Amino acid sequence: MKETKRFIAPGAWFAMDYPADWTEFEDTAEAFLFYNPDVWTGNFRISAYRGNATFGRDSVEQELRENPSAQRIKIGERECAYSQEMFMEEGTYYVSHIWVLGIGDLAFECTFTTGRGKPVDEARQVIASLQARQPGVKYPAELIPVRVSEIYQINEAYEWVEKTVKDVLKRDFQGMEEDVQALQELVDKEVIAPKKKEHWLALGIVLCVILNNEVDGLEWRTLIDGNREAPVLLNLTTGTWTDPMKLVWSKVKAGEPVNLSEAYASAL
Repeated sequence: MKETKRFIAPGAWFAMDYPADWTEFEDTAEAFLFYNPDVWTGNFRISAYRGNATFGRDSVEQELRENPSAQRIKIGERECAYSQEMFMEEGTYYVSHIWVLGIGDLAFECTFTTGRGKPVDEARQVIASLQARQPGVKYPAELIPVRVSEIYQINEAYEWVEKTVKDVLKRDFQGMEEDVQALQELVDKEVIAPKKKEHWLALGIVLCVILNNEVDGLEWRTLIDGNREAPVLLNLTTGTWTDPMKLVWSKVKAGEPVNLSEAYASAL
């Protein structure tokens, strides 16, 4: 496969590698959607389901029994039930290629919708890379491209801070360096109760949003570390990363004073 990026599903129950020029986009709650936003080659969707120990294999056999157009194929050493559906949209024919496969207690349904006659090699390579992650196993921490779920978290944190600054301090919030003082005023006014972890985390996230707005060479990533899945800010030049949780909430939890100007300066 050409250069790839890594995706670990929320809940960290499966992982896969996908082309570096693909991006994750919002889809349904049950599926994850990826495609190249610059040169469209097809939409890749994946859904995963967990069952008993033989659920994956049983799901393939069930698909073969119930779908007359499905055929048994192999991608690498992995058996799949493969079928396809063709449709027309605005005068153009498209094909949805569908694979049902299993790994232990996990069943996957993958679809790749592309133009009729177009190659599906990219999708097959993604499927070949699929890995099941076992509950209770401690995997090494990983930084992966920021997922849609963490983008939501970042946006929700910003919206909460923006609204709180406007309601409490009666001023606009622009997400720039001069707004760090507004965040400190929320701390000094004790607007946030000590046990409101979500809101303290929001301050840390927004502090990183400001950093990202002000400093070149930073990008959001998703940290997967045991049960923790969180947005962090990666410095592309140095490889170091800033954890919003440690900027604010860790200090609150430890009973230490919160100085956001110092936290901001230390993260530069």
